[in-house]
Amino acid sequence: MARARSRSPWSRCWPARPSPPRPRPLPGSPPTRPAPVTPRACAPRWRPWAEPPGRSDRCGRRGPLSAAVPATRCDHAPVRHLRLSAPDGVRYRPDEPSGVGVLALAGSSGRVDGERARVLAEQGALSESIRWFGGPGQSPGPWDVPVELFLERVEELRRECDRVVVCGTSFGAEAALLTGAFSSSVDAVAAFAPSDVVWSGVTPDGRSASHWTFDGRPLPCVALSASWRPDRDPPRFTELYRQSYGAAGKETIAAATIPVERVPEVVLVAGGDDRVWPSQEHAARVVARRQRHGLSTVVVRDDEAGHRTILPGERPVVGGARMERGGSEAADRRLGAAAWSHLLRLIGR
Repeated sequence: MARARSRSPWSRCWPARPSPPRPRPLPGSPPTRPAPVTPRACAPRWRPWAEPPGRSDRCGRRGPLSAAVPATRCDHAPVRHLRLSAPDGVRYRPDEPSGVGVLALAGSSGRVDGERARVLAEQGALSESIRWFGGPGQSPGPWDVPVELFLERVEELRRECDRVVVCGTSFGAEAALLTGAFSSSVDAVAAFAPSDVVWSGVTPDGRSASHWTFDGRPLPCVALSASWRPDRDPPRFTELYRQSYGAAGKETIAAATIPVERVPEVVLVAGGDDRVWPSQEHAARVVARRQRHGLSTVVVRDDEAGHRTILPGERPVVGGARMERGGSEAADRRLGAAAWSHLLRLIGR
């Protein structure tokens, strides 16, 4: 089904789509494993950014590599590990690629999510993850981050993959859904602890700024309430996001809502004990919007899981900002196990 054009006030920001769209499997058809493909040139899609300088590596990727860290064989599975630079990141190339590429995006830490990239590469996907703020030349925090950063990585994966999936958590899920809405090269999005709207960040000097920009302009967002104060230590932020959403006017919500109907396939994973933001409520609004456009959405829930889902083969994430995240390792692993089959389907396993 072709993607419907958004009526959002910021739909003028969307790039033009190639036509006709690439053929997609019919609804209800069994998943297939794409045949391995060889590196190929990018199709003539919308791409306002310049090709990054550098040479081709053994994966067929163009762009700068970290010469100090050579490709090595991973200990855990038959995948090859490379360090990326500009932006900082990792890429895992499986020995037997499935023809699917995955971009894995971490949440509010902006860190390189190497664990998620690795476990998906072990299933045959050419997987990478990048640092999306806090690196050289990047925003110092999760605000004013250009969506073009993710669009460029999608196009790099598209050079040698017939299918591209963007997988994100929390703020990274927000970025993943936006990237899928912006880019016709994205076939599916897996959003863990998702959001249905663009949120604001708060800079060290107290300025409210959209998480994301496009073409140098901030995307419309829902601002966080300036009057909210935590009532416990460590804080939980669920009520902050509920209060901020409820206080925003209808026009603000309409402008900030991510046009998820432009993403061909969406899998949402949300814990009912998420204490960072109400991800199950966000997921319900994503589902409702897609339903209005005649699109189905896979939703995986666990009422006892928190903000950080743990997939099979992943080590738990530790550290990060001081806050309650909810759940337990057992519940977070249970949610990850429930989501695993849907992720394997997205990457053609």
